[in-house]
Amino acid sequence: MAHTLKGSKKLLTRIRRIQGQATALERAVEQQTECLAVLQQIAAIRGAVNGLMSEVLEDHLREHLSDPTLDAKTRAAETDAIAAMLRSYLR
Repeated sequence: MAHTLKGSKKLLTRIRRIQGQATALERAVEQQTECLAVLQQIAAIRGAVNGLMSEVLEDHLREHLSDPTLDAKTRAAETDAIAAMLRSYLR
């Protein structure tokens, strides 16, 4: 996971923003805020998580699949692992 360590400050900033959004959502539900506002907050969180996922996934693909030193067996195993993770994420 060395590639995520390089950009860890940026990733942690995004994660903390998502945590803040989740806290705001929790408060909104506790305060019985209007449904539309709650739904809007959920959509914002989903967008933020998708953006984070996209960034980490892109870095992972560049670091692990575009490496020219990988043999076919290792590349296939990496591809299978990413495909399984995506199936799980998209459910």
